[in-house]
Amino acid sequence: MEESYKMLNKDLTCTRGRGVFQYEPGKWYEEEESNCRQNGFHSAKNPLDCLTYYHNWDTSSCWLVEIDGTVDEDGDDSKVASTRIRLKKELDLLSFVVAAGGYIMDHPRLPNSHAVAIEAGEAGSNHFVICRGKNPRARGKEGDILCILREEKETPEIESAWIAKIGEGFRPGTWYDVEGRAV
Repeated sequence: MEESYKMLNKDLTCTRGRGVFQYEPGKWYEEEESNCRQNGFHSAKNPLDCLTYYHNWDTSSCWLVEIDGTVDEDGDDSKVASTRIRLKKELDLLSFVVAAGGYIMDHPRLPNSHAVAIEAGEAGSNHFVICRGKNPRARGKEGDILCILREEKETPEIESAWIAKIGEGFRPGTWYDVEGRAV
């Protein structure tokens, strides 16, 4: 059994090949086959890849899921399809950003998601920014989450990380570095 991430509509529905599918937390769902291109229960190892399919955090719900059975990998990103899935825990925005930052730290040499800013980034409509680089900095609006990941000088390995919420001791519109200092 593995863990992965899945985004759904707020009412825990998603559109599948045969129409709308309704999920319930804690319940196992099964399908006969899994192929990332056409069937199975889709999820992603990198939480940020979920935003490729559900673009708006405000109208979506992100879940840590357990997947089992036959698992097919996409090859384009971290999307997988499995024959078994269960919604385990709903993530709030901070938990989502922490999970995404953790995935990057664990896999620093994989290609960056479209949702990762390089060297400088601003939180957008999804209320967060993840920025990585040799000297990264980020800023946002009241309530936005900033995640800053500093790479080692000679490699893409992550040497330090910082996460904060704007408004909780951090000012809107101000650039911050990985030490939490205004720059």
